[in-house]
Amino acid sequence: MQQHEIIEAASKMFKILADPTRLAILHLLEGRELNVTNIAEGLDMEQSAVSHQLRTLKDARLVKARREGKNIIYSQLDGHVYEILAQIFAHVQES
Repeated sequence: MQQHEIIEAASKMFKILADPTRLAILHLLEGRELNVTNIAEGLDMEQSAVSHQLRTLKDARLVKARREGKNIIYSQLDGHVYEILAQIFAHVQES
């Protein structure tokens, strides 16, 4: 991958992370697995809105999903993103 492609991909990732709802979902999923109902309740949102955001996060390879009976269980896919988010949250709290 060339430098400009890396920069474009990183920019797209930051755009995905710039959405407060997606950040809240990632924060909620940190270190645990939840289904859409649990996420929607935790964020006081409609399940359809949460599902839409989860699709975006899954397409960006920020979360993964597995089937458990009739439920889809979501969890973090890659610890790298959570390390970055932890640094950002720490920086914001210091301000």
